[in-house]
Order: sequence, then structure tokens, then C-alpha cells
Amino acid sequence: MFSEKELEKIKKRKEKWENGTYSESIKKLPERMEKFTTISGKKIEKLYTPLDLKDLDYLKDLGFPGEYPFTRGIHPTMYRSRLWTMRQFSGFGTAEDTNKRYKYLLSQGQTGLSVAFHLPTLMGIDSDHPLAQGEIGKCGVAVDSLADMEILFDGIPLDKITTSMTINAPAAVLWAMYIAVAEKQGVSPKIISGTIQNDILKEYLAQKTFIFPPGPSMKLTIDTFEYGAKEVPRWNTISISGYHIREAGATAVQELAFTIRDGIEYVEWAIKRGLNIDDFAPRLSFFFNAHNDFFEEIAKFRAARKMWAKIMKERFNAKNPRSWWLRFHTQTSGVSLMAQQPYNNIIRVTIQALAAILGGTQSLHTNSLDETYALPSEEAVTIALRTQQILAYESGVANTIDPLGGSYFIEKLTLEMEKEAWNYIKKIDDMGGMVKAIEAGFPQKEIQDSAYWYQKAVETKEKIIVGVNEFKAEKEEEIPILYIDESVAKKQLERLKEVKKMRNKALVRQCLSDLKKAAQDDENLMPYILKAVKAYATLGEIIDSLKEIYGEYQEPISY
Repeated sequence: MFSEKELEKIKKRKEKWENGTYSESIKKLPERMEKFTTISGKKIEKLYTPLDLKDLDYLKDLGFPGEYPFTRGIHPTMYRSRLWTMRQFSGFGTAEDTNKRYKYLLSQGQTGLSVAFHLPTLMGIDSDHPLAQGEIGKCGVAVDSLADMEILFDGIPLDKITTSMTINAPAAVLWAMYIAVAEKQGVSPKIISGTIQNDILKEYLAQKTFIFPPGPSMKLTIDTFEYGAKEVPRWNTISISGYHIREAGATAVQELAFTIRDGIEYVEWAIKRGLNIDDFAPRLSFFFNAHNDFFEEIAKFRAARKMWAKIMKERFNAKNPRSWWLRFHTQTSGVSLMAQQPYNNIIRVTIQALAAILGGTQSLHTNSLDETYALPSEEAVTIALRTQQILAYESGVANTIDPLGGSYFIEKLTLEMEKEAWNYIKKIDDMGGMVKAIEAGFPQKEIQDSAYWYQKAVETKEKIIVGVNEFKAEKEEEIPILYIDESVAKKQLERLKEVKKMRNKALVRQCLSDLKKAAQDDENLMPYILKAVKAYATLGEIIDSLKEIYGEYQEPISY
């Protein structure tokens, strides 16, 4: 970008500045720390100049928005034409409770739905299972059968709203329920759009809500790819998630590297199935965390787009430019929210949301200030939504494309993160892929080590958390929180009992028997799951049937 002559001139001038202006200044006013680092521990230099970017090739490394390598954005106009989707993650109590919250959020300007399921649903068990006791509706909405899904989306036109569902091991079952509800509304599966998270690899890495061993789990995921490409073409059949990896304690580079490598793994398995890459790759989507370190997060998002474009074009030879796009949703960091001085969380969320926007996200969830205590209250979730709206309509950040592009610091940080992430990817490639690396415990150990480092940094005050290890309040302020009482469990169990009583029991048995045979015969299971949910077979019954064929995964103990 600069001639050798110009760079030499800048180098000499920088040396003069360091030995003169800068040195004299720190004699009088020393710097606050000996070493400045990002929240991930990455060293930050005192100043960045064109010398840090002497090897940067503008067209190769940056280019233009909407053009390869998409570092500056996947769309030519970005937010000048269309704002990101404001998609608040929501779910609690019964389907009726959450349906009311959805309608409220839509009335307040939310532009997409995002379903949070309660823990029993995430684990593939029904509300009447002994392990569900005390958990029903507490951390999300209870969905046991098609009857619950029908109520959840009652009065919400599925041909006009996009829906994201955060579900992994049982993703195929919940997606089948959603397809069935659309059909009951008279809406063709060909036109519904949305996303199922469906990223089972990161469950073994971070969130741990797995059910089956990695092999059968990957088979189910590829079943959804194949079925979606043919029958539900506007649906994103996976959201490859770095969010939970980061929440478990990973650094920004680890989140970037492991998420991208997970994506490579899914593509490889789909190609082995015989799928054409350009038939399914345009529907792959990603999900990233937005943490507190503003510039590090922006660099991470930009590096991710560039890396995925290169992988799809050069490693997999995808021909369709849409296959090269890294489309991603962002959620602000839950683990960064603090119970102490909870109103500070509004500021944290604002900074994180701004990083996601400046990084070019396609959709965004902003966490609520009270989420360290409970699921969000109506007031708290409204503030979270208003945060996005103020950024969109009042801040001016959406008026130009990639406004931080060209910043010496941002571009250098982007290049460094990309390089470090490629190193991780090579290590995992050398191990035989992500499934092999998970079985060896490699990424899990890397995340554990990073989480330990950060906790020590907080305890020694190397990293300051306002209100926690510095600037504490003598008396903590109490805030109103949403409470889910036991009447929710009673109501949910009554409905589940009624569904089991009223359905055609012989049809359910036949559907489950057909499903097990299809699993034994290694068929695509989506058509069989769809038939079962339409017969009102429950989530737990479907998953239990598959457990008979696939077994359950037990994580190996590591120290």
C-alpha cells in the first residue's frame, strides 16, 4: 500500500517519535501498565502505522464489499440498504407464555424470532421424565410435542417471519415440528425461512448438551442438509456456533479457529454423503460471540469472513459465490454479564453490540441486564431491543460500509488473528479432523487452559471487571426478575398427558418402528421424523427410539 521509500521515511520518523516525543512523555506520565493485552491475552502495541501493514495487499486481503474475499462485508451496500435482523432470543414457561412474549417483541419492532428451549428439550427428554423435574419452563420454553409448537406460533404467520431455533442434538425433531406447523398454517416448506442451530460438534467442545456419539450425531446433521436442500430450500440447516465455545472460556482466536474448523468438518461429511457443495453451502450460517474487547471482536468477524471465503473457494472448489459467504448471527456475551451492579450490563451489551455491527453481522441478539439472575423480564428485554434500535437509527454507524476498514490497528489485528487461527486449523487437520480432535480432547483442553488463564487474570486484577474486582458497591441494588413458578410445570404435564391420551397410539408405534428401521438401514431420517411428529409422537419418544440404535455418548474424563 506504501512504496518502500515512503515506508523507510515513516520508519525513521517513528523511531524519532519513540526516542523523543514518546520517551519524554512517559518520563513525566508513565503508562498505566507494563503490558497491554486484549481480553484474550494478546499483546497490544503502543501504536500501529503503515509499517505494520507493509505486506498487506488491498485487493487480495481487503477488496470491496460484496466481492471476494468479503473481508469488508458480504453485501455490496451492507446496512445502507438493509439493517441487520433484530432477533431477541426468547423462551420461558409454557408455549402460551412465550407466544405472548413473541407477539409483544414483534409489536415493539423486533424483526425476527429466536426460540430458547428449556433444558429438558435441549437434552431430548419430555417434561414427564424424572430428570425434567424442577426444570420445566425454567430456562426456556417447554416443547414436548407438535401440540406445543402449534401454540408457540399461534397467530404468527410463518411465511412472513424468520425463526431461529437454538437446538442441537434434537434439532431434526424440532425442525420437523416447525415444518408441520407451517403446513398446518397452509404455508409450504418451500417458502419458510429461518435457522436451526444444529451444531453438534460444539456441544462436545463446550455446551455439553449432546445425546448420541459423534458419528450418529453428524449423520443426523447431514440428513438435515440433504433434506433441506431438496424440500426446505430457504432454511439455514445449521448455525455453526462459536458462541458457546467462547462462553466456555476460549480466546477470540480459539473461537474463530474452532468454529471455522467445525464448518470444514460439516462440509467434508456432506461431500462424503454425495451432496454437491453448491447445493447446500449457501444455506450454511454461523453464530459468534461479541465479547468486551471492542477491537478484537471486530477483527475476529472480519477475519472469519475472509477465511471462510478462501476455504470454500480454494479448499472445496465451490463455484457459486454465495457458497463463499460467511453469514453470521451475533449474540452479546452472556458470561461477561455480572450480578454485581447489574445496570452496568446495559453498557457492556451496548459496546458488544456495536462491535458486532461494525464487524458486519447479519443478525443480532442483545442480552438483557438481568440475565445473571433469571430469564429476562419484559422491561429488561425491551431495553435490550431498544439498544439495537438506538444503534441502528441514532448512532450513524450504519451509514457507511466497514467504517473501520483501513485502520492500521484493525487490519493488523485481523491479519494476526487469521494467521493464528490457520495454525489451529492445520493442527486439527493433522489430527484427522475435528471429530478425531474432539475424541483426543485437544480443543477441550485448549479451552480449559484459556478459561483458567482468564480467571487468574481476574483474581490478580490483571483484568478489571467493574463492580466485581474493582469499583465495588457497598450495597448491591436489587432488581425485579422474572419468576417461573411451579404452576407452569403442572400445566405442561397436563397438556402432555392429554396429547398422549388423544392421539392415535397405533400410528405412533408404527411411526417410531419405521424410524428405528430407517436408522438401522442408514436412510435419511427426516421424512420419518416428520411423520412421527405429525402423529404427535413426543420429542422424548423419538429420541429414545434413536438411542436404541445409536446409543448414548459418555464424555471421557480428562484431568
